[in-house]
Amino acid sequence: MLRSFDALMRERSVSRAASRLFLSQPAVSASLKRLRDIFDDPLFTRTAHGVVPTPRALALAPRVEAVLQDMQQLLNMDRTFDAANSDRILRIAGSDHICRVLLPLLCQELAASGSRIQLAWELADYSQLPERLRKGDIALGLLPRMTPPVAVESELLYEDAYVAVARRDHTSFAGGMSLEAFCAMPHVVLGQSRSILDDSIDQALARRGLSRHVQAAVTTFSQMTDLLASTDAIAVFPQRVASRYASVLDALPLPFELPSYRLYVCWDTRSNADQAVLWLRDALVRLGRAHA
Repeated sequence: MLRSFDALMRERSVSRAASRLFLSQPAVSASLKRLRDIFDDPLFTRTAHGVVPTPRALALAPRVEAVLQDMQQLLNMDRTFDAANSDRILRIAGSDHICRVLLPLLCQELAASGSRIQLAWELADYSQLPERLRKGDIALGLLPRMTPPVAVESELLYEDAYVAVARRDHTSFAGGMSLEAFCAMPHVVLGQSRSILDDSIDQALARRGLSRHVQAAVTTFSQMTDLLASTDAIAVFPQRVASRYASVLDALPLPFELPSYRLYVCWDTRSNADQAVLWLRDALVRLGRAHA
């Protein structure tokens, strides 16, 4: 019941809370009914867009979160985590590319051991990732950075180089990509807000008295690839990502220097006491480095 309460506080929707817990909507509604009886309060009121917590629910929320964390630590105390005998729900945030690379490998290992762990992968909003780790909305985040992230624990998964990518029959780049050609073509970027990569590219161009035009911003590498394959636009990809789409995109060296791409596995400091999160971290690092 407390897990249902916590999920409703985070999601503000019975259907999304049920999805978060891998339960049915009636099961979450039944838990909410029992909680209302126990606390003698509606706790959540329905609206056209979901549910809204009452003042009593808002007052209870931080205490419920603390109780759930304490219970988890108590259950794990002096026990070695065994993935094969666990039914934990573990949430990961990362790009669509790293999901396609790592999630199948992780699922194969879990299936081979008979584990009932449930994995939930979501596209990362990198600007919100540290806060979501702190709140426990996700267990781990896969964060691309040119320098180590701050405010979270992290471990380098792998390092890569950046390349320019364009559709394979893009005649403008038959002899390679010049600075002028790089700036003349429309660009597609990843994410709905400015990134460190975008700033680094624009600063490198500005030092040469040049600039580029960002025509579109999308949320996944697959969206970028579909757009690039049917337009004259170009983009900057990590080399490993570019190699995955080599059937439709050509990769060319950048006409200027950029710091290397680094992918970090990130977690909140409090998760150092959670053996399941540490197991997941070690599994992602092992599988990611083996693949790299």
